Amino acid sequence: MSSKPGFFKRLKALSMPQKQLFAVALCQRMYPNYQLFSEVCEFGDPKVLDTVLNLLWQSLYDKKLKLNLELHMARLEEVTPEPEAFDAYGVYPAMDAVVALSTLLSAIESQIEEDITNISKLSSATVANYIEAISEAELNDEFDDEALDDFVYAHEAMVDERELQGDLLELIEDNPDMSADFIKALRKEIISSGVSNIGISVQEPSPE
Repeated sequence: MSSKPGFFKRLKALSMPQKQLFAVALCQRMYPNYQLFSEVCEFGDPKVLDTVLNLLWQSLYDKKLKLNLELHMARLEEVTPEPEAFDAYGVYPAMDAVVALSTLLSAIESQIEEDITNISKLSSATVANYIEAISEAELNDEFDDEALDDFVYAHEAMVDERELQGDLLELIEDNPDMSADFIKALRKEIISSGVSNIGISVQEPSPE
């Protein structure tokens, strides 16, 4: 058994820049959820999210870069889908992807570190909701809240989510200097994998 403290205790122990890197990585992984929804439902503009992500990655190693946080938060708000306006389930993970980015920008502006770590919970919640949506036929009235939680926790998609977040946290812990090369390599790895936290894959050109 690991002697390390719990996941969230370790996450909260990271420096502010490390927390931002962890959150940006999760937001990048959620991006395909919005991209596919936008293409299928002809709503919004993935470039708005992509621009914010690129700037957030760059800001982690280019300390001279200043983000106009309020401008980008306003642009994200303009492309946030309203669930009641769409019949497609994809609106929910798409909305979560925008909310995660908006939460991160707001947390950077206010320097509220807890809001940054909450992006971990938001990504996991997207996965949990996805599991419930695809498992509707398996779920029945006999499932109480505890049984549902156990079902979701043991699902392959949630196991993968926990493992990925755990591996990401360990990687960031092991590289506290956060060099530009390390940050760029992590970004390239996530984008090249091309798979979101719920398994959505949208073909993307490899980052330079």
